[in-house]
Amino acid sequence: MTNKRQQLLDTFNYRFASKRFDSNKKIADKDFETILETGRLSPSSLGLEPWQFLVVQDPDVRQALKPISWGAQGQLDTASHFVIILARKNVRPETDYVQQHLRQVKHMSEEMVSAMVEKTRNFQNDNLNLYTNDRALWDWASKQTYIPLGNMMTAAAFLGIDSCPIEGFQYEDVAQVLADKGYLNTDEFWPSVMVAFGYRDVEPSRPKTRRPIEDVVQWIS
Repeated sequence: MTNKRQQLLDTFNYRFASKRFDSNKKIADKDFETILETGRLSPSSLGLEPWQFLVVQDPDVRQALKPISWGAQGQLDTASHFVIILARKNVRPETDYVQQHLRQVKHMSEEMVSAMVEKTRNFQNDNLNLYTNDRALWDWASKQTYIPLGNMMTAAAFLGIDSCPIEGFQYEDVAQVLADKGYLNTDEFWPSVMVAFGYRDVEPSRPKTRRPIEDVVQWIS
């Protein structure tokens, strides 16, 4: 158990946001499939999985994204794999997606579906006040995409693979590029966050810095 704890902490200490990667090194298919699988297996609120992963390997698409992705200038040119995580725009319980998800993915009976629809509507509306506008509902889904984002980056670090999360892009322009190329239905999804994977071209110039644990954690006993 001690070794497992140290191995876990070593994984987190190894990870850092690589601004450029060694473009001559490619991630093995099995390793990247494992990274994607940790994203797929990630938890989500009410188990609704309001995301989709676009793996952008086409050099032409990457170049089209570069002028509108200021935070990904080094990564788009050098990453072995580049992922755009999309957030579903409408996850109200009455939508076709949620209805299909409850029946075909979660294998709920009709009685369970009815109960889940009521529970979801009450949770989204009464607890979170998500029905005030479409942006609020998308923001709720977008927050959840950061769960698979974190899991995929941790899985990569565990495998000795580097990554970089990226929010620095023009969201509407990126959505337009993807839509124009037929990779995005903007009625259903919208870009949430990007993440690049590969192998670091340089080692970090300084040790990882974080606030001390006593400044971060407060115990209520």
